[in-house]
Amino acid sequence: MPTLNWASKKAYEPSPCTLVADSLVFPQGAGYPHADPQNRLIYGDNLAVMAALLPEYEGKIDLIYADPPFFTNRRYPARIGRGEDSRRPENWQLAEGYPDDWPDLDAYLDMLYPRLQLMHRLLAPTGTLYLHLDWHANAYARVLLDEIFGADRLLNEIVWVYHGPSPIRSAFNRKHDTILAYTRSKEYTFNVDDVRQPYDPNTVKTFASSSRAGFGKVPNLKRGKVPEDWWYFPVVARLHSERTGYPTQKPEALLERIIRASSNPGDLVADFFCGSGTAPLIAARLGRSFIAADVTWRAVHTTRARLVQEAGAPPFIIQRAGGTPVPCCPVQDNEWIHLDASSRRVRIDLQQLPELDYWEVDPGWDGQVFRSAVQAVRPARAGTIRSELELPVSPDGRPLAVRLVTTQGEVIPVEV
Repeated sequence: MPTLNWASKKAYEPSPCTLVADSLVFPQGAGYPHADPQNRLIYGDNLAVMAALLPEYEGKIDLIYADPPFFTNRRYPARIGRGEDSRRPENWQLAEGYPDDWPDLDAYLDMLYPRLQLMHRLLAPTGTLYLHLDWHANAYARVLLDEIFGADRLLNEIVWVYHGPSPIRSAFNRKHDTILAYTRSKEYTFNVDDVRQPYDPNTVKTFASSSRAGFGKVPNLKRGKVPEDWWYFPVVARLHSERTGYPTQKPEALLERIIRASSNPGDLVADFFCGSGTAPLIAARLGRSFIAADVTWRAVHTTRARLVQEAGAPPFIIQRAGGTPVPCCPVQDNEWIHLDASSRRVRIDLQQLPELDYWEVDPGWDGQVFRSAVQAVRPARAGTIRSELELPVSPDGRPLAVRLVTTQGEVIPVEV
């Protein structure tokens, strides 16, 4: 088989990081304090993170969805405003999102190649990798995946098509991404009946009116059809109920189809470029376990905020790669935080924190791992964040700790 070579290509020797527990999160108190979270959200460089996971998870992850930088050579800001006019980007309130800029193609491939190798090692024998890219680098990635998985392990080249405005006037508008699906072996999970969709009404009408339609083949019109390898889903910019403000966020329906097709309830789904957290969110919704990781704090914070708002979301642990700093503000005065022990209610004065994006409470702070028993998230569209939370248990005499996150992503720890 042909292989892709470049000057700096080399074999990668895993160099794991140390994973440090930051917090245990119990969405809206579910499972607090005794549940042992099996799901992970990890803040750090995914190369070292995946290497650290090898001893426990090599050959055990059932599905990996990877949405890495696309080699666009752009830097993407995150929208942090609320109630803004989407048609007036000059008025948007922005913060740092994530960079996708590279010195050259060699540098980009140096990033992608070893990560694909580690994903291959982490996949279960019946596992599948979905690699999501676009026209900038998908051709190079396919050659790399042929080398790592074997060309015969290509399951599908999926095209996600969408609509939207474009400034291009010298070529056809570029309105599709490419998702390359590779399986670890000949035996793999594919739940065909879980992803069927209704036939087009015109098809149903044709079969109803003519016994000769379909050249003698009559499909099960009630059961529906298996989707083609081109998928139409609107981009998140057109899905107001899903928008988080995180750049390049993917629609929930796209991830739902992938997760339903290539995993079963109870399986382990991983996304090591988790971004806005759509993959772990849908995995949790569908009864799968998840591992999610990202190198930016904005992504980890956005993912956490989505998970704690999901009805029935399971507890999860947040870990940091050793030495990865969380952006913090100095510890604040606690005079504007009030605890009513008899009613188990904690209240904060929002006037003191006009830029508050998220806050959570640990009713029994041990000084080491923050156990987030209740959380409040600023509404995605409009409105104010909740100023009062009810604890699932009464304070037990240990310090009560509160952590707050501003719209800029800075963490403010407070002990009451």
